[in-house]
Amino acid sequence: MQTIHHLSDAELVHDFLQGNECALETLVYRYKDKIYTAIYMLVKDKYIAEDIFQDAFLKMIKTMRGGRYSEQGKFLPWAIRVAHNLCMDHFRRCRQQTRVTLPDGSDISELLGMQDDTTATRLERRQVHESVRNLIEQLPEEQREVIVLRMYGDMSFKEIADITSVSINTALGRMRYGLINLRRMIEDKKMVLR
Repeated sequence: MQTIHHLSDAELVHDFLQGNECALETLVYRYKDKIYTAIYMLVKDKYIAEDIFQDAFLKMIKTMRGGRYSEQGKFLPWAIRVAHNLCMDHFRRCRQQTRVTLPDGSDISELLGMQDDTTATRLERRQVHESVRNLIEQLPEEQREVIVLRMYGDMSFKEIADITSVSINTALGRMRYGLINLRRMIEDKKMVLR
């Protein structure tokens, strides 16, 4: 008999809809890092990313329970799409909010503002990932968005094109220029990524 951790995404969704809360917990655990990272790379704020991450799973649960989710072996791309849409909603709300500037000119929001790896290997890998994330954050928004959806969301270029409302060629072009820019930044900083 298979343990719950070895079930496919489709089986976990089915089990969750049959009342097995552990199935949802397994799905969340399976994809939490990729979904959170995709959100964080778009919003660039840990606290906002955590809020959107929670909202994304609440929305996914509501959609699944409402019978509006059709499993086609694409849980992660669907989850990333839900999270991406919530990020875009966040940006729309931010644009509509009025900025409050303090007398010194600053914004008030600033004021309120792997198992067999050795520890050294995990630390080194974490540092490389952090370096790459920092470089990705420096890319223009369109390039960053495509790279995040592709790398962290495992999405196809067709799915990325649909989500970002551009042609597949535009999505491919943004990925190409994003990678060229990343390569240039790595060379300029003389970074060695292992």
